[in-house]
Amino acid sequence: MNSNEATILIIEDDDLQYEIYEEALSRYKLVRVKTGSEALAQIPRCAPNVLILDHVLEEGELGLDFLPEFKELLPFVPIIIVSGALEVRQQLEALQGPRRAHYCLPKPVDVHELQRTVVAALKECGEAEVVRQFEALERSRRVDVQELLSRSTDRLSRQNQILDLVGESLERPNISALARQFKVARRTIIRDLQELIRRGQLKPEVYPEWENPPADDDRS
Repeated sequence: MNSNEATILIIEDDDLQYEIYEEALSRYKLVRVKTGSEALAQIPRCAPNVLILDHVLEEGELGLDFLPEFKELLPFVPIIIVSGALEVRQQLEALQGPRRAHYCLPKPVDVHELQRTVVAALKECGEAEVVRQFEALERSRRVDVQELLSRSTDRLSRQNQILDLVGESLERPNISALARQFKVARRTIIRDLQELIRRGQLKPEVYPEWENPPADDDRS
C-alpha cells in the first residue's frame, strides 16, 4: 500500500489539536471522532492503518480505557497515544503488555516527531510487523531443526567411533577415558552405550549395567 493512501483514525476532542493533525498529516486520509465510543462504532466501517489516541476525551471518557478494545478489533494496527495528561507510570503501562500501544507522544506535540512516528508506524508496524514475526518464527524453527540435525549427526558419528573402539571386546569400556576423548560428559557416553546395545550393535555384556547404570556412572 502507498503510504499516502493510508487512513489514520484520530480520536481527539480538541478542535485546535485536530487542526494541527490536519496540517501535519495532510498527505493521509484522516478520519476524526471525539470519543472512544465513536471510534468503536467507526472501526468496523473503516478500519484504519494507524490510530492516534488522546487520553482525556469528551463525555468524561479516557482513551486508555479503550485500549484493550481497540487492540481486540485492530490487533496489528499501530496505536499512537498523544496526550499531556499521562503520568510516566501510565505511559509505561500503555506501552507494555499484550494490549499495548506502539508509541506515546507528549502534548504539545512536536509536529516533526509526529510525522516521523507516523511514517515509522506505517513502515515497521501493522502488516509489516506481522510478516517480520512470522519470518522470525520460521528462522527460529529452522535454527532449532539445524541444531537438532547437527546434534544427531554428532551423536551418530561418536557412537560409530565408540563401536570401532570397543568392537567385539567383552571388557568393560573405560567411560571416563571415552568422555575425555570425545569431550562430553560421562552420562553422554553411557547413553551412547545404551543406544548401541538397544540397537543390537553392542553386546549387553560389554556394559552389564546398561539398563540401570549405577549413580556414580551418571555424574558429569
